Amino acid sequence: MTYTAQKPPLARSSEELRAEIPGWGVDLDPANRPAFPQERFDPGATGAHWDFPERQSSNGYRERSIEHEFLTPVFGTSVPLRGVSGAIRRLAYERFSEARAAHWLLLLAGDRVDAAESHLRSFATTRPDNPFTETGLRSEISHHGIASRRGRIDVRHQWMDPILVGGPWVLAGVAVVKIARRLARRGAHTPGA
Repeated sequence: MTYTAQKPPLARSSEELRAEIPGWGVDLDPANRPAFPQERFDPGATGAHWDFPERQSSNGYRERSIEHEFLTPVFGTSVPLRGVSGAIRRLAYERFSEARAAHWLLLLAGDRVDAAESHLRSFATTRPDNPFTETGLRSEISHHGIASRRGRIDVRHQWMDPILVGGPWVLAGVAVVKIARRLARRGAHTPGA
């Protein structure tokens, strides 16, 4: 069983694997393993006093893959699910197996939505995000950004980088300017202004 001190049974024996896969098990002989003198199986030497680890308490919803029977004994709680991004991630864990592309695509979408939510939340603070410095544009200009790319493998998609990184900021700026102009026109047309 997973998460216990006992090793789960192997699907096939070593002989079956060695017959089917050339070179399988070359390190089974201790003489072929450089780390062998230091290796030893002694569960008592680890200091663990349990067969199954003590479970961490979960307050509220925790995402769990549908492949697992229960939540792992220890899990991270640093970034709880919240907002639209949390709903997207929750859907990925509740509906789709980790073997499905939909699971990972939803998690990626949730990550992008979380980034957008964080940018929007930053505008409500005294120090909002600064796209000029945080996207690395200043270092591209001052530290030979274009010259350092010569000879790299990923040159074909480099033209997209400024669009993908700066594009959302430019679109957001255009939207803010358009909204401000509309509001200014409305203010100028209101009677008594």
